Amino acid sequence: MKISAHIAAANAPGLVEGIVDADAAGLDTAWLTVGGVASDPFAVFASAAHRAERINFGTSIVPTFPRHPLAMAQGAMAVDQLAPGRLKLGVGPSHQPAIEGTWGIAFKKPLTHLREYVTILKAVLNEGTVDFHGELLQAHARIVAPTQVRVMISALREKAFRLSGELTDGGISWMAPAPYIRDVALPAQLAGAQAAGRPKPPMIVHTPVVVSEDRAVVYEAAKRQFGFYQRLPYYSQMLQDAGLEEAAGTEFSTHMADALIISGSETEVADRVQALPEFGVDEMLAAIVQLPDDPEAHQRTLRVLGEIARQN
Repeated sequence: MKISAHIAAANAPGLVEGIVDADAAGLDTAWLTVGGVASDPFAVFASAAHRAERINFGTSIVPTFPRHPLAMAQGAMAVDQLAPGRLKLGVGPSHQPAIEGTWGIAFKKPLTHLREYVTILKAVLNEGTVDFHGELLQAHARIVAPTQVRVMISALREKAFRLSGELTDGGISWMAPAPYIRDVALPAQLAGAQAAGRPKPPMIVHTPVVVSEDRAVVYEAAKRQFGFYQRLPYYSQMLQDAGLEEAAGTEFSTHMADALIISGSETEVADRVQALPEFGVDEMLAAIVQLPDDPEAHQRTLRVLGEIARQN
């Protein structure tokens, strides 16, 4: 299992420094999450490529509705030309409140949109040419040469995981309990791959983690940072499907925190991370929980993750 981390910072220079730190720690991939109007991930990766010469770069995710797939491909091409074979391009439709509220773009038929979007991306990036006219999207273009970019998608529910197995180079979950990955996500991804007659792509599980034995502090931090997800319909339903019935309400419970967040001593965290392959996880994407009153927690967690990565 690969060990990777989500990089968080207030600005582009901070993101570059975080990528450099992850590279030094020995992690497989430095992932950026693109929410709202934030620093462009492709510009950040282009800058980081000159200082972090080994680590892979990943997006988890870039929302698809605000960018035509050919515009997305332009940024990905630049990163691949600067750091060949190191980009994992994770894309996804995001959610209706974000797309319509922030961008003013109609959020319609997200799964159909995503299927057409990925079809265009993979054709132009991996084959060098695309001639596609779908229900929602069209693209007609040719690039100088195919790239080595791996195209992946976000997935929460069974149909999206099946699509990841059918068409993409990986499925990326978020806030999904490990048993849900094993019992729902993995079978769906396998079914999609088998239907398409192709090998199953990687299952990438984006999960909160922190080395801290103060359960109350971890819970309060998690409540602030992640407690709103259950108010988003897709997340709420996924969490309920995973057996967390309280996700139908608005209160982020301690039971939910325990199910979703890997925390504890260094040994406890290492043991839980190393057990993830038993649930079908191919890459663990760590979102390090920020503890305002414990500024050493981030580096402590990064160090432990790096030690696990070097053992794998």
